[in-house]
Amino acid sequence: MPAGEGFRGLRVLTFESRRSTEIAKLIEANGGVPISAPAMREVPLVENQEALRFGRDLIAGSVDVVVFLTGVGARALLDIVSSEQSTESFLEALRKVRVAARGPKPTAVLREWKVPVDVIAPEPNTWRELLRSLEDLPGELHARRVAVQDYGVSNPEFLAALRERGAIVSQIPVYQWALPEDTARLRQAVQAIIEGTVDVVLFTTGVQVSHLFQLATDRAEKEKLKEGLRRKMVASIGPSTSEALESFGISADLEPSHPKMGFLVKEAAERSVEFVPEKLQR
Repeated sequence: MPAGEGFRGLRVLTFESRRSTEIAKLIEANGGVPISAPAMREVPLVENQEALRFGRDLIAGSVDVVVFLTGVGARALLDIVSSEQSTESFLEALRKVRVAARGPKPTAVLREWKVPVDVIAPEPNTWRELLRSLEDLPGELHARRVAVQDYGVSNPEFLAALRERGAIVSQIPVYQWALPEDTARLRQAVQAIIEGTVDVVLFTTGVQVSHLFQLATDRAEKEKLKEGLRRKMVASIGPSTSEALESFGISADLEPSHPKMGFLVKEAAERSVEFVPEKLQR
């Protein structure tokens, strides 16, 4: 990488769990020093009666629209339902209703299952784009029985917006997010932000934000964490994550042109020469 480009040796903090190795390599390729503090783990819901009930209702013809928010959640839902119903019965029932996907990952899973996708939210793939796309369905949403696959953190705004449009909404919880079993590195990340020993902080989901603040031990430390983040370049993968940051009083300095990890790292590296010196002056 030519001199003067990329992160130029800046310390870049990331909270990825499943893709921690991948994002670290991207940071290094863009001239940064990656610091990894995994912030979450997926915990499947045990004996998921809501998901099993959804499977029965779908096969019985009691669902009109199914909304998939994540690819991982779609696969987990199939695993749960298949413990009670045959996989082909479930997929055949899906093929008879309207199906919506929030973005490319659930869309890829549905296509693998040979399930037609009627609605795909355009980038940046937030619930707002998904809602607008759902509004274009023939017959609109009024009195439609809409089942929404949750993805760990419920989105009350999306659910409320569906209900405001007359939809009869049910949630399908599939998995939930928990703190890592070992929170040592996440606690170290809190101190690194407070003490200023990192330069750039990357967030790829809103859950990372809430878990980071959860690790702050008291109100005083939370305030220090907030002030520490305000003195760092903070990059968010997209609007939903930026909203989570805003809820804690933090404004993202950058959202990438596409809500993907590679774009996030590359564009944060390119803009770091602009943001990092400015933040240090605060």
